[in-house]
Amino acid sequence: MSRSVPPAIPPDERPRPEEIGFPLEPILDAVLGLKAQIPEDAFTAETLGTEREGSGVLIHENGLVLTVGYLVCEASRVWLTTTRGQAVSGHLLGYDFETGFGLVQAEAPIDAPPLELGHAADLRVGEPLVTAAHGGARMALRSVLLARREFAGYWEYLVEEALFLSPAHPSWGGAACLDKGGTLVGIGALQVRTGNEERPDSVTMALPVDLLQPILDDLVTLGRVRRPARPWLGLYLLEDEQGLAVLNPVPGGPAARAGVEAGDRIARIGDIPVCDLADFYRLVWELGPAGTLVPLTVRRGDRVLSFEIESADRADYLKRPSLH
Repeated sequence: MSRSVPPAIPPDERPRPEEIGFPLEPILDAVLGLKAQIPEDAFTAETLGTEREGSGVLIHENGLVLTVGYLVCEASRVWLTTTRGQAVSGHLLGYDFETGFGLVQAEAPIDAPPLELGHAADLRVGEPLVTAAHGGARMALRSVLLARREFAGYWEYLVEEALFLSPAHPSWGGAACLDKGGTLVGIGALQVRTGNEERPDSVTMALPVDLLQPILDDLVTLGRVRRPARPWLGLYLLEDEQGLAVLNPVPGGPAARAGVEAGDRIARIGDIPVCDLADFYRLVWELGPAGTLVPLTVRRGDRVLSFEIESADRADYLKRPSLH
């Protein structure tokens, strides 16, 4: 299966040897190319596609590869490529909805040293970093930590303290975020816009590796984390000046089955008014685990409608990894 080659980072935007405290080339050998094949009937196939490409980072000598979860969610096959051209097959080992991390197990030895996990909590805003996708030095970008703050995604996702790196890496998915010592402190997840409409800027949002440490053993041994699943409604939401609007209920999901429609405006969870994505998620998740009834009130035109939605475990809608 061929892999498309992204454009290289311009030489003047790559890390300078005098600015980093580690040898760049050997470190970047651990940043692998990743390509995943997803079954056409998978739950995420329509929204995320059946062929997904990005990067993954070798974090253990046994072939354990860390990446952003959406690249490998429901993957039936995974291929990994080193900077030296070695190609290795792999399989999805685990995926965690709450953090957004995915783990892949290589099925043959990888000829590269693994990266050491660092501590994103030690980073300071303004600190220089390196963001690197698969491709060696040509895909390494000189970066700076612009902010550490909350990120709420429209697909029922919340990171309490995500890393925001500037400038944005053009191949952000699964890219390695390295501190000045060359340890892995984050995994590229999204490209997001900041600033105003007249002068928008793009930055890379990265998942801090600190979130991985408490769940790593569970992901390796179980494929998911040993904790009660959060209640999932199956809603794609938009936050605007008026509050929250339903972009689309997931077909066949809990909210759609209850009667929630695209265009509905979120009014309340129970008796509590809500107009902020993060607050909405916290209120839902505080009600209990998956299966909890969620009292949701919406405005639909001039009408106010109330629903009791039987929430679900999102994992029940996905194809399970075939190998462990």
